[in-house]
Amino acid sequence: MIKAIFYRKSDGTYKGFSISGHAMFGKYGKDIVCSAVSVLAINTVNSIDCLTDNQFDVEEDEDGGLLKFKFTSEPDKKGQLLIESLALGITDIKEEYGDKYLKVKFKDKSETL
Repeated sequence: MIKAIFYRKSDGTYKGFSISGHAMFGKYGKDIVCSAVSVLAINTVNSIDCLTDNQFDVEEDEDGGLLKFKFTSEPDKKGQLLIESLALGITDIKEEYGDKYLKVKFKDKSETL
C-alpha cells in the first residue's frame, strides 16, 4: 500500500510531503496506481525545481518506494499551488481505487516530516 502524508502549518500552508510504499494493484511494471502516484509526485518536485525559486530538500529510495519533500524556506504561491495540485491528484486516485492501495493523510506542523 502507498501512504501519502502531507504536512501543513496551522494556516494551511504546506511544508512538505512524504510518499512511501507500493500499491500492489498490479504486477511490477504494470501497477497503474503506483505509476500514477509516482508521476504526480516526481512531476511536482521537478515543477517546483524548474518553475519556482523555492528552496527544498528531497530524499528518495526507489526500491523502498520513498519520496520525502520538505520546503527549507517559506514557499511562495507557486510552490503552494503545486503541492495542492499533488494533494488533489493523489486524493482523487485514492477515491478511484480505494484505501486498499492508497492512504492519504494531512498532518499539522507539530508532527515531523
